[in-house]
Amino acid sequence: MPFPSHRARRLRATPALRRLVRETRLHPDDLALPLFVIPGRRRCEPVASMPGVCRRSVDQLAPEIEAAAAAGLPAVLLFGLPADKDETGSGAWDPRGPVPMAIREIKRRAPGLAVVTDVCLCAYTRHGHCGVLRRGAIDNDATLPLLARSALCHARAGADLVAPSDMMDGRVGAIRAALDRAGFADTGILSYAVKYASAFYGPFRDAAASAPAHGDRRSHQMDPANVREALREAAADAEEGADLLMVKPALACLDVIRAVREALPLPVAAYSVSGEYAMIKAAAAQGWVDERAVALESLGAMKRAGADVIFTYHALDAARWLAEAGA
Repeated sequence: MPFPSHRARRLRATPALRRLVRETRLHPDDLALPLFVIPGRRRCEPVASMPGVCRRSVDQLAPEIEAAAAAGLPAVLLFGLPADKDETGSGAWDPRGPVPMAIREIKRRAPGLAVVTDVCLCAYTRHGHCGVLRRGAIDNDATLPLLARSALCHARAGADLVAPSDMMDGRVGAIRAALDRAGFADTGILSYAVKYASAFYGPFRDAAASAPAHGDRRSHQMDPANVREALREAAADAEEGADLLMVKPALACLDVIRAVREALPLPVAAYSVSGEYAMIKAAAAQGWVDERAVALESLGAMKRAGADVIFTYHALDAARWLAEAGA
């Protein structure tokens, strides 16, 4: 028989008993840290709209890598910025670019840390769009071989997972085929299967210098009003060979995380995006909220919704807070 409500309140009065009956547990194993990698040496550039986040050259990554490994985080996610941009984003598959160099550095310093790499062209093209432009519009099919080429470049450098975030139709299948042909059948694909055309990405575009020079991304990113479309997109990516499915953004899409979790058997990732991070940081700086409490509650909600892994700029702080709480 269930405890009477007053009895349940007494049981949850002590920290130990609260942990005993807690339904959802957040742990550093659930968190992964995004990193921005730039060309050159001795460069560490703070991102003004994301307090505490920096763009770093590869030689400046050691503190972040070592901190992530020490905190028990399972993975990092790399975003690269090239030295030069062009119309096709050719820097995305440069073997001497920041991302391949960073993969090798991370594998040397922290071989137990999984390396996930973003695969998209927006940070590498002059126009800032996620694919090849033809007469002002993205040519989906012309973009697929370039995404596959970028993913293969990362796999050759040692990436554990490649993460296509472009939302081109068919890109998971194209990448899977290219990896398999080249002998990288064990390199996994974390697909941004459900990526909304969200207003929460603004600070990221500052960090990655990836804002479109004209237009927007509504032609290929999803309408935030749609859930059934999200399930179709996720199912299509699973059919094409995705190993994990990403929902982005996270906090505004808890219902979508839950829907994908229940509909498909693959692991589900959630991306707690730059706008979510920046809002918490800004409110905390004003003394309006407790950053630790709000960040952990938000991340806990993502886990409760069904996320197996959460990509968050709060990862290092959250891991420390959880350790201090004995999680």
